[in-house]
Amino acid sequence: MNRIGKAVTFNHNPLLRLCLSQWRARLVLVVLLSGMVMLLGRSLYLQGIHNEFLQAKGESRYARVLEVPATRGRIADRNGNLLAVSTPVSSIWALPSEAGQLEPGQLRQLAQLLEMSVTELNARITGGRDFVFLKRQVSPELADKVAALNLPGIYQQQEFRRYYPSGEVMAHMLGFTSVEDRGQEGIELAFERMLAGQPGSRRVVKDRRGQVVEDVESIRPPRDGEDVALAMDARIQYLAYSALREAVRHHRAKAGSVVVIDVRTGEVLALVNAPAFNPNNRTRLSGEQLRNRVFTDTFEPGSIMKPFVAAMALESGKFRATTPIDTYSGSFNIGNRTIHDVHPYRTLTVAEVIQKSSNIGAARMGLAFEPEYVWALYDRLGFGSPPGLGFPGEARGNLRPARTWKPIEQATMSYGHGISVSLIQIARAYLTLARDGDIVPLSLTRVDRSPVGVQVFSPQVAHEVRQIMETVVGPGGTATRAQVAGYRVAGKTGTANKIENGRYVNKYVSSFVGLIPVSNPRLVVAVMIDEPSGNQHFGGTVAAPVFSQVAEGALRALGVAPDTPLAPLQLTAMGTERGPPREGM
Repeated sequence: MNRIGKAVTFNHNPLLRLCLSQWRARLVLVVLLSGMVMLLGRSLYLQGIHNEFLQAKGESRYARVLEVPATRGRIADRNGNLLAVSTPVSSIWALPSEAGQLEPGQLRQLAQLLEMSVTELNARITGGRDFVFLKRQVSPELADKVAALNLPGIYQQQEFRRYYPSGEVMAHMLGFTSVEDRGQEGIELAFERMLAGQPGSRRVVKDRRGQVVEDVESIRPPRDGEDVALAMDARIQYLAYSALREAVRHHRAKAGSVVVIDVRTGEVLALVNAPAFNPNNRTRLSGEQLRNRVFTDTFEPGSIMKPFVAAMALESGKFRATTPIDTYSGSFNIGNRTIHDVHPYRTLTVAEVIQKSSNIGAARMGLAFEPEYVWALYDRLGFGSPPGLGFPGEARGNLRPARTWKPIEQATMSYGHGISVSLIQIARAYLTLARDGDIVPLSLTRVDRSPVGVQVFSPQVAHEVRQIMETVVGPGGTATRAQVAGYRVAGKTGTANKIENGRYVNKYVSSFVGLIPVSNPRLVVAVMIDEPSGNQHFGGTVAAPVFSQVAEGALRALGVAPDTPLAPLQLTAMGTERGPPREGM
């Protein structure tokens, strides 16, 4: 009874009564249930409907998207000989947060393999960055040795390195790529969009050490770069480089350049500079060595401009090849200025002006026309405008507006002073004389059909000027050393003083531009030697022999038949140019 009584008393104790009203209890219950429903709905939404966010956060812990490098396109010559290829290499990189725990012995082993000092290696690893390359583009053999060490925080990635089998022979034409396999100079830069391709990507699973443990899927396959077939002929390129290098060495010249063009198509068959560089090892190189002088350097062409003035004179009808021109015994006054011929002549025909390289004769022909007429000719020949080949650093040259010309300036431009051109510009201009008076675009890549040219001279005038230029290489001319056994040669020498600080100095640019064979021209070969030393500095002595060597080898390589009986070369004591064309001081 007492127990029951106590129970009744306990249930009716006023201190234990529910303090909340019924509506408040129900409100709390509703709030709790609503929260549960909201949480349940949110979880269903995130995991079943909109799960990208959480999935991305989860995958970020283990999944990675890696770039799959594309293979850079190959570069080949016109005959399929490979000039530039990409070879697989590896780059060694580190995660400093992990690699910082390497023991001294491990550091020494790694530094020895990478050919680095322990101090340098340790500085890279502890440099405070999250990621650091230790060495780029190492050989697969070296990469395997590094991997065999199994060092924490040391990883590898596959890359490609450009290799140039021809070395310095093709260096200026091909250029080179950066460590990221991107074009930096030459063809590599000019055709970057074609050669580079497009890298792909793939999704992988990595462990906590960054090692790939599963290849999940390919997101985008890489698109390899396109191959480029150049117009160049590796055989002719090698001949040109060998002949030029020897000439620069023999004459102790500052530099030199040669360009060979196919007359029929405008294709550049060879293009060389000296000194050159090895694109496979570019350590300690200067801008001087890397510059492609054929495109980037301009110079006063000197007497190699005279054939164009002669062609202009013949085209106008005011002159004929036999028209006599008074050269005033080698001294001609224009206002208060005087121009000279080193060897005085009294009267020369138009043909003899070119053969003897008379400055006065060329000046008198040039002064027979209005400045605008002469300027228009030079403009049609491409002077004052970049060649338009897309090659890095193409120079425009200097062709001032005709309205600014003074009579003395028009006279000196007739023999190549007061105007500047690049070697590629002058070589292209000579196509008008080698062809039927028309000029065609040049091409660095193979051309399957002959391009359409722009007429500059009539075919008859072009043929007549070729005959005149042939006398330059024959007895009594200034370039007998340009002769090639079995072939008729036409050309013109040039020897121009250089300008420094606005004044002509005792330094020269020696040049020769020729076309061969005259009966049916196939090649234009232009040679420029910059600052030959010693007493020999005339174009006929310095540049013409280079032309002879290059032209002879190129014609044999192309299988061009001789157009004249093989006979002893007719050299004379006059086998050097008469002297440098210079304005009287």
